[in-house]
Amino acid sequence: MSSGGAAGLPHVDARTPAVLVLPGPVTRDEVAGLCADVRSLLEAGPPPVVVCDVGGLGPPGLAAVDLLARLQLAARRAGGRIRLRAPDPALHALLNLVGLAFEVEREPEEREPPLGVQEAVEPGDPAR
Repeated sequence: MSSGGAAGLPHVDARTPAVLVLPGPVTRDEVAGLCADVRSLLEAGPPPVVVCDVGGLGPPGLAAVDLLARLQLAARRAGGRIRLRAPDPALHALLNLVGLAFEVEREPEEREPPLGVQEAVEPGDPAR
């Protein structure tokens, strides 16, 4: 018996991750509240990912690194993780420099084509 899916397909309750927009610059007093926000979003249910939009954080520095490290720790303690959206390339480089690896959300136009997919060429087609 089907569990509610169309045409005999099983029902899948796929949810998109919650998004937390980080305005910049974030003060030290705001960090605890943002960590609580991450925990609350993860406790709301699957998926176990919170997307942190870091595009507005401002210039990268140690305060941003500290904030993201604390958010990731809060997420891990709640059984999840964070993914960064729109990180400045300098912030991404700084995170790598200090040894913090974060999953980064990619824009659709930045994605690489799937491996093994080649454009078909018909024998009579002119060269481009």
